[in-house]
Amino acid sequence: MRSDIVRLFQTLPHACGYFAERTSQNLVIDPGSPQLADIYELSLQRGYRRAGGHVYVPRCVECRACVACRIPVADFRMDRTQRRCAKRNADLELKITPAEYSEERFELYRRYLQWRHPNGGMDDAQTEDFSRFLYTSWSPTRFIELRKDGRLLAVAVTDFCNAGLSSVYTFYDPEALERGLGTFAILEQIRLAREHALAHVYLGFWIAGHPKMDYKIRFRPIEVLRAGEWVVLEKQAAQENNS
Repeated sequence: MRSDIVRLFQTLPHACGYFAERTSQNLVIDPGSPQLADIYELSLQRGYRRAGGHVYVPRCVECRACVACRIPVADFRMDRTQRRCAKRNADLELKITPAEYSEERFELYRRYLQWRHPNGGMDDAQTEDFSRFLYTSWSPTRFIELRKDGRLLAVAVTDFCNAGLSSVYTFYDPEALERGLGTFAILEQIRLAREHALAHVYLGFWIAGHPKMDYKIRFRPIEVLRAGEWVVLEKQAAQENNS
């Protein structure tokens, strides 16, 4: 018999991944709850994020920099830079596959982390880290693979939910930086969301002015979660400037 009560846990303070001088804490839905798969979609709509089997939202004592964001796909229009990116990658083959470990995927994941997070603790990935971080037994996860002449260039780890697609993580070949594969992966997720008649692509958290996060607001319009309400970022900024 299932309970209507779902427990939430506050993590202990730990090093912040975005600001070296800060600590962070997360509010985590009980990872042992049998209802987790059922409430995951609702949690996305309320600003939560999945990492492995944990569904969480930042709850730091003195910081509110992390803001949930999502793209309303019906209103999205590519800008000139994004159109160029799409054209540059038109030669790639896209395939949606089950979320599973393979040596080919892990090798790409390992090389990406070594390039993206050198000496940051994530650059020594082990095989168990691949599944522990990217997917879990209950998550509606698929791998969106991008290939050129059979060679794996990128994997967009994506949760397919009725509320939309959740872009969990993307890793790609560091030797193909000129392609802009991170941007292209999001463009393809938007296209797939439209094809599946899904309203949103969830991009996790955005931090205003942070160099690792600013790419997210290049997808316009973008909505952010403020005081429990999703609002278009441009409209919110205008309201704040006029207040």
